[in-house]
Amino acid sequence: MLVNFPADVRNWLIAELNRGTPAQAISAQLQAQNIPSQLADALVSTVARAVAAGVPPPAGRLEIDDTPFAALPYQPEPLHLGTAPILDGGDRRVDVLARLERPTLALLGNLLDDNECAELIAFGAPRLEPVRVVDPESGQDVVDKLRNSEGVFFHLAQTPLIARIEARIERLTGIPAENGEGIQLLRYRPGAQHTPHFDFLSPAIEENRKSIEQSGQRIATLIMYLNNVESGGETLFNELGFSVLPRKGNALYFQYGNRLGQTDHASAHAGMPVVAGEKWIATKWLHPRRFIARGSAAAQM
Repeated sequence: MLVNFPADVRNWLIAELNRGTPAQAISAQLQAQNIPSQLADALVSTVARAVAAGVPPPAGRLEIDDTPFAALPYQPEPLHLGTAPILDGGDRRVDVLARLERPTLALLGNLLDDNECAELIAFGAPRLEPVRVVDPESGQDVVDKLRNSEGVFFHLAQTPLIARIEARIERLTGIPAENGEGIQLLRYRPGAQHTPHFDFLSPAIEENRKSIEQSGQRIATLIMYLNNVESGGETLFNELGFSVLPRKGNALYFQYGNRLGQTDHASAHAGMPVVAGEKWIATKWLHPRRFIARGSAAAQM
């Protein structure tokens, strides 16, 4: 279908997509300007595909794809880390041990040294509490029944070490540290696990919808392994039958969100039960825009 497509509309769409505005939210803004919903969806979808491919969409007359968002297959974006075998973390070189195309994933070595792992554990251990999540019915924080672990969230740059790690992650991914949630430290005792799940936020939960509106959907996760587990505790990608063994200093980075606002269901994963010993990890979730925590002054404006 050919439609008129002024350059100012094209440039606005590109700017919104690059800001991380969800495709559905951009379409809603177009519809508010009396553009039919099917045409608005098609315009955003067509431009988002071009942006993701690095090809600027033309202005003037545009042939659009009117396939609805829901019917489009997930379109992976290039790995944020790039393609080099050794990455520049700013204050250290980080080895790429393995990559996967779908889900978009990289296993990293030497992200943290032994002292950094020990310091994170020592700082967080006295602050651990049972992990809580938002209940979809009440909107209140409740103990997570899917994982019997203990955890604590750190504030951005809460300590010099945390600031150094966040700067390292920013250097590797190109995503500003402020776009990430605070690092969460987690401890899994023997028998503890995290059943299969997605890391992206479910819009069915009101608190998640608010977070997505403010900061965008989660688009990537970094799991940092802080100790060598005696037995068990692997991170398993269910559909692939692919698992990552927890090794001190290593990290797992995987992506599951794109500029269309789609989320990748191939990213389903689980924390397998710890058989012997304990498992300590630190997790960082990333968003396309500055993350505004629930209950913060900015979130209430």
